Amino acid sequence: MQATVTPQLIEKESITSLTFKTREPIQQHPKLMDQIKSATRLGNAYRGKVSIVFHDDDGVKRVETTIWAHGAKYICLKGGMWLPIDRIVEIKA
Repeated sequence: MQATVTPQLIEKESITSLTFKTREPIQQHPKLMDQIKSATRLGNAYRGKVSIVFHDDDGVKRVETTIWAHGAKYICLKGGMWLPIDRIVEIKA
């Protein structure tokens, strides 16, 4: 059983300084793609923020921001930041 880790809250602007080289599998929410699609609609229609929990090479992080777009491998956040989908644990509105 995995221990629950409290994600470190960061500002979206610091995402550019994070690294995502480690490719260890992480446990993702089973409906992550549905969460991404819903959060993208929320961001585009209402400029609504979501909480994104993800792993970088140093541990678990959380950022509260708007998702503008998503593709097959990345999501685009407000301000032009990109986050790899394979490092995202879950997204909460």
